[in-house]
Amino acid sequence: MLVLVANLGSTSFKYRLFHMDESGEKVVAKGGYERVTDHAGVIDDALATLQRDGIITSPDEIDAVGFKTVLGKDLSGCVIADQAVIDALDGFAAVAPAHNPPYANGIRQFSQALPKAKLVALFETAFYQWISSASANYAIPKTWRDIGIRRYGFHGASHKFIAERSAELCQREDAAQIARRLYLDGPADISGKPFRVVSCHLGGSSSVTGILNGVAIGTSMGFSPQSGLPQNNRVGELDSGAIPYAMRTLGLSLDEAERQLTKESGLLGLSGVSNDIRDIREAADSGNTDAQLALDSLTYSIRHWIGAFILELGGIDALVFTAGIGENNTDIRAHVCANLEAFGIRLDPSKNASCRATETDISTADSPARIFVIPANEELVLAREVFRKLS
Repeated sequence: MLVLVANLGSTSFKYRLFHMDESGEKVVAKGGYERVTDHAGVIDDALATLQRDGIITSPDEIDAVGFKTVLGKDLSGCVIADQAVIDALDGFAAVAPAHNPPYANGIRQFSQALPKAKLVALFETAFYQWISSASANYAIPKTWRDIGIRRYGFHGASHKFIAERSAELCQREDAAQIARRLYLDGPADISGKPFRVVSCHLGGSSSVTGILNGVAIGTSMGFSPQSGLPQNNRVGELDSGAIPYAMRTLGLSLDEAERQLTKESGLLGLSGVSNDIRDIREAADSGNTDAQLALDSLTYSIRHWIGAFILELGGIDALVFTAGIGENNTDIRAHVCANLEAFGIRLDPSKNASCRATETDISTADSPARIFVIPANEELVLAREVFRKLS
């Protein structure tokens, strides 16, 4: 089966073409476009490029297209990308304005460009379908809950990959199998000792998720991608009372307050330097106290959520770092793991210092909990789920 994974941004389009069968998976082509103003045009160009390069002889050879959709109103899971998916994306377009409109348009355009291919949407919220009501719900009026305001969670494909891969690395095939089959079978009981993981997806957008036996029990992100940890330029955690106070005191409109919270906050707002962790580290090393505050605040928030999930899980068997910051920033990993020996988390400084963006166990030999760096592979997760769905 040839599966095209489509990654659609407001001004970008990236793709990977996978050959999938029961024996395994292989990337056979990949490409991308930036500064996109016409998604239909670049989709047609990508298909023409695959033909010109001899990857396919006809677009009809592509069996399926997978979309890493973010947030749907009253819809989640791994589902056929039909009009119901488009309606669900449109229904929450205001909540995820950078993500939902491009995917809704992309599904429409691929349905025309590849009329014979199956279109499948894997929602980022899918991994959190089975968290408890207590974890999912905010303490808000029922009328608010009735219009869909709750904790949804994001980065689901990334955390699901961590659920599978960490179980494999810890030789817990029972938990790995549950994680692999989750969207087809739902959660399953596990025999013997539970397998407890805290997954830290740290990048331009960051979240921490607690995972028990291959299934998410909770996550730091909530109703929208603006929540949880400090993001690159999005606020993260914020007392709701701060918004009306700032609007009245600074004379801000609702639109301007929203713009500042989504464009000028997070690591950018704290540091005043940049939304890029590398620039912030350089400024902090030069004595910029605001830049150091941004780094310290990010580390504090990561540790806060790790602690919350260790308590909820009743312990920890694996702590995992993934995504751009998690895979490459040795200092953040070191500060996150500092003084956690009492919880069974023992970092090997030399292993940590030498590890960048490669799958590595960076814990000491005698650490009760394993500490892994596992590179993110959301495209592979999507290709696998499309293949499982259609098989």
